[in-house]
Amino acid sequence: MNLPKETRSYCPKCKSHQTMKVSIYKAGKRRGSAAGERRHALRKKGYGGQKFPKLAKPAKTTKKVTLIETCTTCKKKMMNKGIRIRKFELIAA
Repeated sequence: MNLPKETRSYCPKCKSHQTMKVSIYKAGKRRGSAAGERRHALRKKGYGGQKFPKLAKPAKTTKKVTLIETCTTCKKKMMNKGIRIRKFELIAA
């Protein structure tokens, strides 16, 4: 699916429709020192194997793509609900 890099959408900060820059959300690097990460490692440690069963075949064939819209006037960023797409591309329109 091709989507334009710029769209006109509602900005809650400006309280009007503005041109928005569209980009794809990418998750940041996971921290090993985070509490959940430490807890997971602790439960996996020792004999007894994996904490959760490892999936042999994933149920879903696609991943959800979350879009970030940045207002060009006030620079406020809004996240859009994820769209389930196999192939995603931003194009200059």
